[in-house]
Amino acid sequence: MNNFGDYIKRYTDGRRVCILGFGREGKSTYRILEKYGAQASLAIADLNPVDREANGLPDSVELICGKEYQDCLNSFDMVFKSPGIVLEKPLSELSCMITCETQVFFEVFREQIIGITGTKGKSTVTSLIYHVLKESGVDCRIAGNIGIPVFDIAEGMEEDTVVVCELSCHQLEYMTVSPKYAVFLNLYEEHLDHYGTLENYYNAKKNIYLHQHENDVLLINSDIAPKEPVSWNTYTVSDRDSSADVYVNSGMVHCAEPYVIPTDKVKLLGVHNHYNIAVAYFIAIMFIREGDFTKALCTFSPLAHRLEYVDTVNGIRWYDDSISTACATAISALQSVPEVGTILIGGMDRGIDYTPLVDFLADFDVRVICMEASGKRVYDMIQAREEFMKRSRVYYADHLEDAVKLAAEITPEGMSCVMSPAAASYGIFKNFEERGDAFKKLVSDMK
Repeated sequence: MNNFGDYIKRYTDGRRVCILGFGREGKSTYRILEKYGAQASLAIADLNPVDREANGLPDSVELICGKEYQDCLNSFDMVFKSPGIVLEKPLSELSCMITCETQVFFEVFREQIIGITGTKGKSTVTSLIYHVLKESGVDCRIAGNIGIPVFDIAEGMEEDTVVVCELSCHQLEYMTVSPKYAVFLNLYEEHLDHYGTLENYYNAKKNIYLHQHENDVLLINSDIAPKEPVSWNTYTVSDRDSSADVYVNSGMVHCAEPYVIPTDKVKLLGVHNHYNIAVAYFIAIMFIREGDFTKALCTFSPLAHRLEYVDTVNGIRWYDDSISTACATAISALQSVPEVGTILIGGMDRGIDYTPLVDFLADFDVRVICMEASGKRVYDMIQAREEFMKRSRVYYADHLEDAVKLAAEITPEGMSCVMSPAAASYGIFKNFEERGDAFKKLVSDMK
């Protein structure tokens, strides 16, 4: 049995254990506990029904399903909570120990982990760092919020294996251990329906560095950097603040070892991606040589739904930026897409402040198609502002299908249309991937 398996055995020994949430991570947790755990009993609690036979669950595993699935938590010693589950009671009212895959994995392997969080860009940066390390011959694995539960990569880890781990606020919320290498990219209004305030949201993400050791490394956006360094190796990064330890501007990364981004060769579109490249460079250069970084960087392909070029149909270039759920990302899309003629905005209304986006649109000559609940709010804000340049260029369409149809009619030939919603997809689509796929299909159907 490997060290990880030994740790799981000791961690669960003699305890009554519950897996809270039986989605992708819950099933991953079950597989590991079934293989290595020494728990006295094991239960699975989920809002939705769990098919015992389809999931190969023995009768010894208790199933607790339905609306009151969280009422049972205090009858267990330990609860493995999945990131998508929101606890109905505060920790102070729970006698059980709340833990998760990420907590346990970090307790075993934290010295080998590069953790990345932030509101935007974390999937791109995580994938880019993994790509350049892997292509340069480093033994590394990728996991976390990117879609791979950390327990899925835990077996067979060697002492020199590097793990590149994307971390969401939900994964970090109750963490008491931080990675040796921590990256905090940025912070925008997001998930306020759960956290209530930006401060609460920030506090959840802070766990990426709050529990670091003295000689660990933290790279954090200068706008949100702690006043007192949390380690001897705290560095700031910015694309606006030239005094930051890592400053990127006009394709040049200014740091201890300056780096010129080969902008004519990379596939990542947009100035905001220069920031992502600067972050990846700073971290990767601790493990590989600059030449290897550049070679691998030029072979990296952007992730789907992130300013992804879809196709040219009827003389219009279509771009899918469905990942966009904040004002800043929609603004970046407008600044990055070549000859943008139309932008599609709107989705679930989470109550974020759209003033920065409306301010930007007021002076940016682009056709704006607003859709869904948050789009209606943006549309009304624009119509109420007399100083808004050419309010006639702003339209409202109920849903994505109507918006794409309208965009095909009003976008001039030879220009681009980008869907960058600046809003969540929930309640309309399952997730941003489904929204992006729907957009692509609507574009394809026009051929």
